[in-house]
Amino acid sequence: MMKKRSALLFVILGLLGGSLLTIVLMTYPGITSQVKPGEGLLASVTGSSQQKNDLKKIETAMDLISSNYYKDVDRTKLIDGAINGMMESLGDPYSNYMGQETAAQFEESIEGSFTGIGAEVSSQDGNVVVVSPIKGSPAEKAGIRAKDIIMSVNGESLQGLELNKAVNKIRGPKGSEAKVQVKRAGSTEPIEFTIVRDDIDLETVYAHMEDGGIGVINITQFSLNTGERFKEELAKLEKQNMKGLIIDVRNDPGGVLQVVIDIAEQFVPKGKVIVQVEDKNGKKEQSKSNGSAKPYPITVLMNKGSASASEILAGALQQSAGATLVGENSFGKGTVQTSYDKQMGDGSLLKITIAKWLTPNGTWIHEKGIKPDIAVNQPDYFSVAPINKEKLPLKYDSNSMDVKSAQTMLRGLDFKPDRVDGYYDQKTEEAVKAFQKKKGIQITGQIDEKTAESLEASLIERIANPQYDAQLKRAIENVSKDISSAVSKP
Repeated sequence: MMKKRSALLFVILGLLGGSLLTIVLMTYPGITSQVKPGEGLLASVTGSSQQKNDLKKIETAMDLISSNYYKDVDRTKLIDGAINGMMESLGDPYSNYMGQETAAQFEESIEGSFTGIGAEVSSQDGNVVVVSPIKGSPAEKAGIRAKDIIMSVNGESLQGLELNKAVNKIRGPKGSEAKVQVKRAGSTEPIEFTIVRDDIDLETVYAHMEDGGIGVINITQFSLNTGERFKEELAKLEKQNMKGLIIDVRNDPGGVLQVVIDIAEQFVPKGKVIVQVEDKNGKKEQSKSNGSAKPYPITVLMNKGSASASEILAGALQQSAGATLVGENSFGKGTVQTSYDKQMGDGSLLKITIAKWLTPNGTWIHEKGIKPDIAVNQPDYFSVAPINKEKLPLKYDSNSMDVKSAQTMLRGLDFKPDRVDGYYDQKTEEAVKAFQKKKGIQITGQIDEKTAESLEASLIERIANPQYDAQLKRAIENVSKDISSAVSKP
């Protein structure tokens, strides 16, 4: 039975105050905690005079501050600050501390639905960096993308803040607005998103059948129920005489290690390696499959938001099950964390990186990611920045990044602005008029708030339509080719 306290799954930006992208070690041979269950954290330190002196130094500092600081001191804040300082000194964005309130919110998110904007984040060099928006979340619909740096929320800067505090500034009730300003590679100006917080769907597995007997299973994250849900959906597809399978882990930020092993086992032949875990002493433990191969071809869809457990699955199926990887280079997160709450004794929680994981052939993909066998990028309009509504209207002879965004949207919607360099020329004006006419908006040739909102809504609808998903279409082509090749063999 998996213990709830070990179930560090994923980050929900706007709900959790300081969780990070993580692969969590549930139970793994040869790797154990140095802290005995039920003991206090400091009680686990034994023996040496150096250790005792270190603890005495910390206690002395706290006593000196409490006794001499010119204001009253909250010792709980002092302790939390000291622990946060220790975690930050590791220089590891995946090891962190959650205070009582944050840890409680985290536990609640595991058990039921929650409210937020829905994105996975980490802290890197004092910046809050998006790992991946959650599928179908307000963040994804608004246009938040992997690798975006969140600079401020509702005018409050997040620069240099400890991650717990940064995320708390993003939290808020359902229906409230979060004005999120981000820095994105390739954009010279900050981009602002207005995101309405909402309930986040905890369903993690979606499946459907494409023409030609090609099944598609989308995994949004590897949470505790994902393994069983995957088995259920796979069985349904196989009963429909599925001839080939696409596993879509795009924008899947990761999850529980044992869950991804259970899923990979359904495709990796018995005895072959799924993943290797290497501890601080260089000792490696291999997780080998007890399953069997499938008779049909498999393709894995991934992108730069595919991280951690998603990368384990991609690497295992590519190297041990002959699957083809299609899409973009993955995120590059190759470490394993475990969590400790009972040892802290007060409802707080400590998450520590305890090992690194390697692909079956021994590759450590950390900060490099996994390269696809078939590289496919989505069209530019999939990652276009929203139009800044405070700088409207956009009109003839203007020149800005917002005009460039509008031109990209128009082109993506099959209107022809003739250019996407940010200059509002006559062709752009004609394209805007054509769009306004189609949508029943007053035909002015200028982009006012109503036109901008309609452009963005139309683009979101198109992006959600599989017909325009270049990566999925290429994956289907690849599986179809593999099916044909299998049939043609004597």
